Amino acid sequence: MGHARRRPKRLAEKLLQIRKALGLSQREMAERLDCNVDHYHVSKYERGRSEPALKGLLNYARIAGVEMAQIIDDDEDLTLDL
Repeated sequence: MGHARRRPKRLAEKLLQIRKALGLSQREMAERLDCNVDHYHVSKYERGRSEPALKGLLNYARIAGVEMAQIIDDDEDLTLDL
């Protein structure tokens, strides 16, 4: 049987930080993610109610210009140069 992966504790905070640094609304962020998500999903991500699929996390990292590890590793802080 597979095991559920541990959700990073700081994930929601970091996803919100990325969107705010980009100056985007949740609707605009959903469009930029290009993962068939809408602003309701982005809101859930930022409140820690849900988390993006791996492709979504990768797109967050690409949009922000950071390594994915900075987003998912609780021991790393985001370094955004946007």
